[in-house]
Amino acid sequence: QVQLVESGGGLVQAGGSLRLSCAASGNIFSINVMGWYRQAAGKERELVADMTSGGSTNYADSVKGRFTISRDNAKNTVALQMNNLKPEDTAVYYCYANLRRVWYVQGDYWGQGTQVTVSS
Repeated sequence: QVQLVESGGGLVQAGGSLRLSCAASGNIFSINVMGWYRQAAGKERELVADMTSGGSTNYADSVKGRFTISRDNAKNTVALQMNNLKPEDTAVYYCYANLRRVWYVQGDYWGQGTQVTVSS
């Protein structure tokens, strides 16, 4: 059993900051990619940022320069520092991990989601 537990969402004014955190626990052999997706009301889920175990990062164009992803491989955690938030960042943010529970079984896992609301 694998769980991804997020924390840190909330309500913030435009221009403010929030930090999201996610911890993966359970039977985990290794984690390849950890990251964050978001889904705004009426829209499809989209990638916000992710990071490989080697430290390579990938950001959505809309958040480059404002959001920073970080990861602690030893603790199986990932965080997203969100600065200069805009109303269009309002969404449910989901933690994501592509991991191996044992060396021969790889799959995608998701957190339950945390709401981020940015008021104008």
